[in-house]
Amino acid sequence: MGSACLKVTKYFLFLFNLLFFILGAVILGFGVWILADKSSFISVLQTSSSSLKVGACVFVGVGAVTMFMGFLGCIGAIKEVRCLLGLYFAFLLLILIIQVAAGTLFYFNMGKLKQEMGNIVTKLIQNYKDGHEDRLQEAWDYVQAQVKCCGWASFYNWTDNAELRNRTNITYPCSCEDRQEADDGFLVRKGFCEAFDSNRTESGNSPESWPVYREGCMKKVQDWLQENVGIILGVCVGVAVIELLGMLLSICLCRHIHSEDYSKVPKY
Repeated sequence: MGSACLKVTKYFLFLFNLLFFILGAVILGFGVWILADKSSFISVLQTSSSSLKVGACVFVGVGAVTMFMGFLGCIGAIKEVRCLLGLYFAFLLLILIIQVAAGTLFYFNMGKLKQEMGNIVTKLIQNYKDGHEDRLQEAWDYVQAQVKCCGWASFYNWTDNAELRNRTNITYPCSCEDRQEADDGFLVRKGFCEAFDSNRTESGNSPESWPVYREGCMKKVQDWLQENVGIILGVCVGVAVIELLGMLLSICLCRHIHSEDYSKVPKY
């Protein structure tokens, strides 16, 4: 009976570590995605905010270590090597503590992150230049066109742009243009566009005359970020559950292995 329980525990630990390895790869993928994304709001944040860049690097590091620990746990379970199982347990406990600390820190800094987002976008709008090739500007154009919004709190944020404010004709951000018809070939327009109205008598660039989306991007971007953060935190919670199960199974297996046989350790 004891031998049967040992085999069941061993193979259950192997399966849990295989799943653990896959989830580690998912966390690593999230970190790489944040660092490599060049076409969405993440690009604006990770270029302008050091905290998000550091967080992405943490995801990459935790994901890589998690994959390594999953591999180590698989070898320790199949080969029944107590030293590998003990090392596996210690690293799992360390990773779990780091994950809980990082999650708690991130949760209590969500308000600061939202304020930082507002400051970044407001400054970006104020310094936006027509015809200037800039990755941040292009990323924000993409966000406004895709999410169908304009400005941060509202489209009036664009009145803080000196270049746009000094135009005499009706000039507005091209990516903000309210397109009523469906556009199958989605193409992000950049820079400033002019709208000439033959019936218009007054001079000046009044924002009320802009054919743009009236709703600001703040709520939509925050909802989008909240949704993606929820997915990432959900994956992290799943990994934490697997970690706890792996720790429990590794302890049970260690207690049932009475002799240490280093000849079972694979040699490369």
